[in-house]
Amino acid sequence: MRKADLINQISEKTGIPKVDVLVTLETMFKEVKESLAKGENIYIRGFGSFITKKRAAKIGRNIKKNVAINIPEHYIPAFKPAKEFVQDIKDKNELRKAQE
Repeated sequence: MRKADLINQISEKTGIPKVDVLVTLETMFKEVKESLAKGENIYIRGFGSFITKKRAAKIGRNIKKNVAINIPEHYIPAFKPAKEFVQDIKDKNELRKAQE
């Protein structure tokens, strides 16, 4: 599913115009990015957490030049789903497999 498909589905299910749904989603994405950039995690009960993970410094290798490269420690964004979220997906996948 693409972002446009998601916007269409939300608009159809809620009756909210697509433009308003688009603005809302874009604002949410922007706020998530800005919060993670500041080092603030976002916790959404029943859905999951947007967090930053610290990657330790390490030595990488440029294969083409056969040279070692120092990669400094850095932070990466990550999503950790809530237990309820994971269980819902498992249940629906098991139901789908049972129907096949």
